[in-house]
Amino acid sequence: MDTGPVLIAGGGIGGLAVALGLAQKGIRSILLEKASQLGEIGAGIQLGPNAFHAFDYLGVGEAARGMAVYIDQLRLMDALTAEEITHVDLGDAFRARFRNPYAVVHRGDLHGVFLRACQSHELIELRVSSEVAGYEQDGSSVTARLSNGERVTGLLLIGADGLWSNVRKQVVADGAPRVSGHTTYRSVIPTEQMPEDLRWNAATLWAGPKCHIVHYPLSGWKVFNLVVTYHNDAPEPVAGKPVSDEEVMQGFGHIHERAREIIRHGKNWRLWVLCDRDPVERWVDGRVALLGDAAHPMLQYFAQGACQAMEDAVCLSHMLANHDDYAAALEAYRAQRFLRTAKVQLMSRAIGEHIYHPAGGHARLRNEIMGAKTSEDWYGDLAWLYGGTGLAG
Repeated sequence: MDTGPVLIAGGGIGGLAVALGLAQKGIRSILLEKASQLGEIGAGIQLGPNAFHAFDYLGVGEAARGMAVYIDQLRLMDALTAEEITHVDLGDAFRARFRNPYAVVHRGDLHGVFLRACQSHELIELRVSSEVAGYEQDGSSVTARLSNGERVTGLLLIGADGLWSNVRKQVVADGAPRVSGHTTYRSVIPTEQMPEDLRWNAATLWAGPKCHIVHYPLSGWKVFNLVVTYHNDAPEPVAGKPVSDEEVMQGFGHIHERAREIIRHGKNWRLWVLCDRDPVERWVDGRVALLGDAAHPMLQYFAQGACQAMEDAVCLSHMLANHDDYAAALEAYRAQRFLRTAKVQLMSRAIGEHIYHPAGGHARLRNEIMGAKTSEDWYGDLAWLYGGTGLAG
């Protein structure tokens, strides 16, 4: 295949990962980021074993392992009774089953691992203040039109420009994302401010009627990540807006005092109204392909958004290296990734409705079914998700 540069719209984790994946295959890229500097906002993200499979493929396995916090359990609590529903052990048996660990990491730290790797690779050019507004293509190339009037031409264009992707507007033209009506509030607190009896080395989720709370340690146990979510039928998207402690507490008056006490320790809360999209099969338009949230935005309830973007990067770079024809490579990538990402998108919605947020008899049934499962049972349930690299399975 021609070795002209591949253009990448978006300098988040997905965009940097695909630049790195292409570089590993000897393919040059120009990454175009709209912000004035490359960075990542937000706090913690969870990394399943499939993320570590991707790190290794992309050549950053050692660096990624060095900044992760390895937790012992995934723990599900009942927010009404403060009793455990079930847990998944993430120790030796889990690692043996999936050949890699489960970890949590600060989003900025993970972004930094990819950024440093890209900055040091001669085949990757990083450009900031370069928002891709649209594209044009002919039989031999594609040209990205930047919002500042510049034009950049390359062999292909990868739209890794997130939920509000300008590239997707042209490829799919399906309008604004779907607003879930769920609002998430995020805070990070020093570990010494976390109630001592809740400083668990676990990704813990407290499930309650129309709400849930998540907490886990980050950054070498210096801080705890707090994420609380409730259904307030928010009508429109909001991202990163500062809110008062009182507003955060409004959705949690009906849950156990022990769970509410966790929220009271949060400071400097910011809110996001959660959005996703229905799966669509149209990811490719000629020399243009979508990746990550631009292709398959998902709710956070499976903790797989970044993981699936990295899997996309692995798959796309693999297909471009193994096909002589770009059209065949992009179609092979789309075909390989569509059903898997659609399943994660739809199951993320279902988890929010049927596991994290039910009430009454529905919640009791959840507790009964999930409480009967052993860690080995959970490993079997999760094998389809954690066993893959993005290339298969």
